[in-house]
Amino acid sequence: MNLKETRFVKYLIEAKAELKKVSWPTRAEATKHTLIVIGISLFVAAFLGVLDFAFSKILTLFL
Repeated sequence: MNLKETRFVKYLIEAKAELKKVSWPTRAEATKHTLIVIGISLFVAAFLGVLDFAFSKILTLFL
């Protein structure tokens, strides 16, 4: 094995060891957080959509 392969294998071994230390969320926690992110994204999209619509109407009044 050359130096590059040795460094890559060492990287993979260390990465696997680090992943064992990770505190993974439960399925319920992951689902809850996913729904929160989707909800906030939908709210922001609706808010920006309303602003876009309002500014478009205001702009047409001036033009």
